[in-house]
Amino acid sequence: MDAKDFVYLHNHSHYSLLEALPKPKALVARAKALGMNAIALTDNGALYGAVEFYKACKDAEMKAIIGADIYVAQHGMTDRRPRIDDRPYRLVLLVENEEGYRNLCAIVSAAYLEGFYYKPRVDKAFLRLHSKGLIALSGSVSSEIAHAFLGDDHEKVERLVGEYQEIFGKENFFLELINHPDMPRQVDVNNGFRALAKKTGANLVATRNVFYLEPEDREGYEAQLCIQRGRTLEEFRRTSTDDVDLSFGTPEETITAFADVPEAAENTHRIADRIDFHMELGKNFLPIFPLPEGKTEAEVFRELCIQGLKERYADPIPENVMERFEYEYGVIINMGFPSYFLIVQDYIVWAKKNGVLVGPGRGSAAGSIVAYALRITDIEPLRYGLLFERFLNPDRVSLPDIDTDFADRGRGKVLEYVTQKYGADHVAGIITFGTLMPRAAVRDAARVLGLSFQEADLIAKVIPPPVQGKHTPLKQAILEAPDFTAMYNGNPMARRVVDLAMKLEGNPRHASQHACGIVIGDRPLVQRVPLQQGQHEDMALVTQYSLNSAESAGLVKMDFLGLSNLTVIEDALEIIEAVHKVTIDLDNAPLDDVTTFELLGRGETTGVFQLESDGMKRYIKELKPSAFEDIIAMVSLYRPGPMQFIDSFIRRKHGIEKVVYEHPLMENAFRETYGIPVYQEQVMQVSKDMAGFTGGEADTLRKAMGKKIAELMAKMRVKFIEGSVKNGVKEGVATAVFQKLEDFAAYGFNKSHAACYAMIAYRTAYLKAHYPAEFMAALMNSDAGNIDRITIEVEECQRMGLTVMAPDVNESFAGFAVVKDTKNVRWGLSAIKNVGTEIAEEIVRERKRNGPYADLADVLCRVRSNAFNKKTLEALVKSGAFDRFGDRSQLVGNLDTLVLYNKHVQHEQDRNQTSLFDMSTSIVEQKVELRHIDPMPSSLLLTWEKALLGLYVSSHPAQLFYEQFMPYVNKASAIPTYDDGAMVKVAGVISAVKQIFTKKKNEPMAFVRLEDPSGSLECVVFPKLFVQIRTRLNPDAMVIITGKVSERKREDSETVEYSVLVDGMIGFVETDIPAMTEMLRSGSWSDSAGSPETFNAPAASEPQQITPPSSLSSGLSIVVPQSPTHDMISKLRDIFRANPGRAPVYLLVESGGQMRKVTTEYSVDLSKAVVDAVGGVVGKENVRV
Repeated sequence: MDAKDFVYLHNHSHYSLLEALPKPKALVARAKALGMNAIALTDNGALYGAVEFYKACKDAEMKAIIGADIYVAQHGMTDRRPRIDDRPYRLVLLVENEEGYRNLCAIVSAAYLEGFYYKPRVDKAFLRLHSKGLIALSGSVSSEIAHAFLGDDHEKVERLVGEYQEIFGKENFFLELINHPDMPRQVDVNNGFRALAKKTGANLVATRNVFYLEPEDREGYEAQLCIQRGRTLEEFRRTSTDDVDLSFGTPEETITAFADVPEAAENTHRIADRIDFHMELGKNFLPIFPLPEGKTEAEVFRELCIQGLKERYADPIPENVMERFEYEYGVIINMGFPSYFLIVQDYIVWAKKNGVLVGPGRGSAAGSIVAYALRITDIEPLRYGLLFERFLNPDRVSLPDIDTDFADRGRGKVLEYVTQKYGADHVAGIITFGTLMPRAAVRDAARVLGLSFQEADLIAKVIPPPVQGKHTPLKQAILEAPDFTAMYNGNPMARRVVDLAMKLEGNPRHASQHACGIVIGDRPLVQRVPLQQGQHEDMALVTQYSLNSAESAGLVKMDFLGLSNLTVIEDALEIIEAVHKVTIDLDNAPLDDVTTFELLGRGETTGVFQLESDGMKRYIKELKPSAFEDIIAMVSLYRPGPMQFIDSFIRRKHGIEKVVYEHPLMENAFRETYGIPVYQEQVMQVSKDMAGFTGGEADTLRKAMGKKIAELMAKMRVKFIEGSVKNGVKEGVATAVFQKLEDFAAYGFNKSHAACYAMIAYRTAYLKAHYPAEFMAALMNSDAGNIDRITIEVEECQRMGLTVMAPDVNESFAGFAVVKDTKNVRWGLSAIKNVGTEIAEEIVRERKRNGPYADLADVLCRVRSNAFNKKTLEALVKSGAFDRFGDRSQLVGNLDTLVLYNKHVQHEQDRNQTSLFDMSTSIVEQKVELRHIDPMPSSLLLTWEKALLGLYVSSHPAQLFYEQFMPYVNKASAIPTYDDGAMVKVAGVISAVKQIFTKKKNEPMAFVRLEDPSGSLECVVFPKLFVQIRTRLNPDAMVIITGKVSERKREDSETVEYSVLVDGMIGFVETDIPAMTEMLRSGSWSDSAGSPETFNAPAASEPQQITPPSSLSSGLSIVVPQSPTHDMISKLRDIFRANPGRAPVYLLVESGGQMRKVTTEYSVDLSKAVVDAVGGVVGKENVRV
């Protein structure tokens, strides 16, 4: 047999998910390089790579054989008995024809949806029902027949052969001889199958079970298995009994191995000749939209459009509107897409009628007047110069792509509607694969090689980060990234890790689900694609084909996106209606509202969609937008690339810089943006105005430029210049304009999309400008659980003059809400940690039913819920929700009493089966007897509050010392006003600590967030100091830090960031505040020149730091003079550093008529020489031992 005629029928790709290494294209390329004409793909249990493999074969002009290495349940596919049903057999199935493909889709789908137990399994009963059009190979040593043979059950072996022949047909079942001469069990099975074939007449086929291409790829294959099983290579190799080469090999090797049964090799060619399956790729199978009886799609489509145009514009419809509509309608009809528009408008209109807020549009669809008429979009395309051809090019038939934003909490309702309308078996999500990107591949490679997390992290951190989501391949990074290159070339272990990672890089690690894409089929989806379980609650099924493959297979993808900003708008409108009894119609809100533009001009855009970053605030403040078009432009300009034009855009708007056009024919396209190139549509418009392009040609030019399609660009360049010259433009000018457009096209933005998002930005700004409290409450509801965002939003409320108040059982709702007739925003009950939505809503429901709670006993009597337990009650008390009924300290100290009282009342209610108002007077009027509890420190109460709310709300711990310390320290908010390098001293509370490691020496250091009532500040603690105070850097600790101001400009923007490089830190607790005030007042830490000198004292969490002298422990105590000099402090430090020991050093400070002690960072050898040396500096009378 000629080796070129041999066909590999049992091959695995990386879509076997960590169980094989090669990409489908690589498998095909290897077979092509060997001169072969056909090849099969048989991944484990799934068809993930089928379309990709089929395309690769088509490109290589080879026959693609689609198959799967499936799992067969030992008994029933729904049985799930431990240590029995978790050990399925294997069987290889190959698609012979269209029916076989549908059956294989059904088999692998059922395996996941019905038979999954550790592995996706089917049973033989299911195979009997779906065997037509399939060719079966007996499989590896894990097959049922091989298992029986190795168990010496020869009678069963023969019975099984007959059973499989009966299921698939004798001519469609083959005993598989696998060429693995280094696997003894497989050699035994091969020998047995030779004899079995003679005895039973079964067909033989020769294969090589391939899991990687080259023998040297074996380590990469084994590494993937280790990643999957959580083991190291050393452990894997120590416990593995097999030493088998699973590489591709050559066809000659397999032909030779089975030369005694030549028909086995020849049957591979015969099987390939039998394959008559062609994937129908590139054809769209649109869902069937139900139509009124007697109506066609085109008729219903036109009727809905005309009706919408009359509602949107006027009746009769204006001539220019009708002209644009007829053009678009003709294109859509000619392309055969009216049903697509009917489907999309149907679920969008349903959402709007059923209380789900829908975005004004997304992407290029806003350029269509048909979409506007059908209320798919809310942006008027003619007014804003949006081009239909950017959406649908009449010269190129391609399926429309309409993505829709829904309020995220309502998205599930819309998906449920679509599922019910078209059928649960017609709708599915789309699978995605988490892939091993460079850093992840390196970390996984390091882990399987036995390196520690820190060692792996050290290598991974020098890999270049992704740029705009695009990763630099490791092979390329070695050449381009100096730090990575140095590590790769200079560190043998790093080289070992990276070399292994390069074999894993890009391979899928696990299956996931597309965040927003779904497909809707014209028939049950399993008849077109394989399926498995969805991973999101709102979608039961997902396709086994990823996005590109699913679209290639003809499925129509639609994006249902959940946008939290729409939920903010929705929530704000509800709060406004509840508080003010006013219904706001944002669809008809004026787009020239002065108050809104004034807010934007002040840069007060925290919470405003797309406009709230620091850089955007600065630019929007300088721009002072006065028209909606200005917002569209800023949304488009504030991105990498066009940002360079923002300053010029602003100057031209305000008349500071002259507006210039290269040619008068460019003014129509660029007038709106003052001659600055901003939108992709401007490229299209110029080509129409200057070169006479049609709309389709203009879009082709845009696409060629944007994607840098060289061949197409060359053709369009000639056409553009020739057309411009015919239009009276000089050739040199036309050439220059084309070059400018080409340079700009790489970063030009889709104006239709920008207009849609600018509309959401405007609407959020409008609500913030006119209903600030309601908007901020809605915004905080959206971000509940995100403490960083809530902190920013509370600060914004304070800046706006709004008070954010702690939760209160009589004023709070489940979410954040506005207190009527005030500017107060009340904390939502469900936003308290450990208080779930159920109990929060019950508290509010009861209050609405029967009025405000009169006292503590009233709450405990009236709130009936299993969720009202000690944990919930503790959270409500400690967060301040019961403060109106008593002192928080006393309530905390009596929690057990409160819980018992509530349970007692509920028990009485249940026993008497009465309502609250029918209960005996003794129960209702019984007061809660609380025992006396001494007041707890305010700082402790606030710490509890922060733990439950995420931040301090009723007060701030720094308020305990802020007034006393202010004359002697700097405000956190004032740090940006100091010069770079200025020495400062700041007192505050630590809110966050982030430890990192330095790149060069891998030493620990930290970024510390410090807060005082004026604001927050980033403090940088370098390794030397960090080692000394690391145990004292705790959230909620009160500290005073000294250091230098650091001014740094961010690389990705013009924003300047300020921090303090810490030189020293001292901590204290609430009871130490008088002593600390006295130390600050006396200047104990400052020399005559005023520069801070600090001893690094322990953190605030150590209450023994400052105590009266009567409680001094053994050590060296020094009475600090009123104003110590810099020289004195330096000498003391030198003594302490030169004589390290175990005796702690204390500073004694007079405060309130008492001497108080402050612990320093130093411990010394308490020798006479040391005591004398210290006495020589401060005076012997000031030294105590």
